[in-house]
Amino acid sequence: MEYLKRHAVCVPFPAQGHINPMLKLAKLLHFRGFHITFVHTEFNYQRILSSGGPDTLKGLHDFRFETISDGLPEGSLRGIEDLQNLCITLPDQGRRSFRDLIVKLNGSSDLPDVSCIVSDGVMSFTLEVAGEFGIPEMIFFTPSAVGMLGYLHFEELVTRGYVPLKDSSCLTNGYLETVIDWIPAMEGIRLKNIPTFIRITDLNDVFFNHNLTSLNNSLKAKGLILNTFDELDKQVLDEINATFPVLYTIGPLSMLQQNLPSPNVESIESNLWKEDTECLSWLDKKEPKSVVYVNFGSIITVSQDQLEEFAWGLANSKYPFLWVIRPDLIAGGEKIMAKNFMDEIKGRGLLVGWCPQERVLSHASVGGFLTHCGWNSTLESICHGVALICWPFFADQQTNCLFSCEKWGIGMEIDGDVKREKVEEVVRELMEGKKGREMRVKAMDLKMKAQVATDFGGSSYCNFEKLVNDLMI
Repeated sequence: MEYLKRHAVCVPFPAQGHINPMLKLAKLLHFRGFHITFVHTEFNYQRILSSGGPDTLKGLHDFRFETISDGLPEGSLRGIEDLQNLCITLPDQGRRSFRDLIVKLNGSSDLPDVSCIVSDGVMSFTLEVAGEFGIPEMIFFTPSAVGMLGYLHFEELVTRGYVPLKDSSCLTNGYLETVIDWIPAMEGIRLKNIPTFIRITDLNDVFFNHNLTSLNNSLKAKGLILNTFDELDKQVLDEINATFPVLYTIGPLSMLQQNLPSPNVESIESNLWKEDTECLSWLDKKEPKSVVYVNFGSIITVSQDQLEEFAWGLANSKYPFLWVIRPDLIAGGEKIMAKNFMDEIKGRGLLVGWCPQERVLSHASVGGFLTHCGWNSTLESICHGVALICWPFFADQQTNCLFSCEKWGIGMEIDGDVKREKVEEVVRELMEGKKGREMRVKAMDLKMKAQVATDFGGSSYCNFEKLVNDLMI
């Protein structure tokens, strides 16, 4: 009977913010009876073993991990400074390595043949391999729907003359404040709110073309999967649906998992950093809704000046805070916090290298989230009714920030030129001000709508069932 199982190969982009939602989807498919092969890059596979221990990726007989090459040299740290090279090497080296993996999987005597591929939207080289072997493929676009709609208008921005920028001065002279009034469902959006890969002076830019190629390739897929829910993004989804007629909105995936639990694979994780779970005990000792949680995600870096401005803004607010500071967060290498800062925050500030974010956001003592507005973080905050302070960095984060602050009403933005006085002011408003209270009410309202969407009979629940049925064909 094992060989009658459908075999799904899941391929995330090799970054934590892409791995996490793909792993959730893989677990849900496993719950619905699929044999799963989850594909990491060789570098990330070793890194996950290093952070989690030798048994971390042991998996199960029907939930296995495999690897492909990312094409980067052995000495590369795969940080944000290596992203451009990754976008160059992955489409070629990744494709060849992925093809070899499909041959290996289909040639194995103890596995069912690969019946479908679910690939990250920016790993679209997999479509060429899928076509060669006649395997149907779905594309999972892990950023937000609002970000996706922005990406879908890259070519028109070029056609209308907004892109490329005339020169680099356009980044600072107010040009990015230009209002784009012709994108449906994005009324009032400015150039600075469009995903940042349009901020180019050369149409040969690697990031711009990688995203454009990925989107165009995605049109060849059997369908598009988004980690959102209809009640949050209805107008935006209608516009995307016009381009992608087969669309599955199945989020928030973390809530869907709660309604479709899969105990056998619950403990399977793929963390690139070792998680500090002791912070949960620290949170247990704090008053309800009293702690500011701070995490700028898995990729971005900050300057030493920016770090210090955030640090003293948080300290001067006098609120307790839990701050995730990755070892590679500081541009130019790790820098230890000054002793006078550590003395100032003693007993009310906790710094950790990485943490179980969803468990932190669900904790009763957390009252707000200072975030880079990556889609996972934004959606997880909605899942737990937590209001946001937004400091977007790149990609779709600026778009998520706009919708969080101006459309959904759950966030406040800190401008890129961060100052400690502003950080202190916004933290105080979030935690004790009228706007903060209004934001929390709206965040809780969205949380309830997300619960309805993922519960039995809800929009996301039904869309996931449709996805499973379509993958079974």
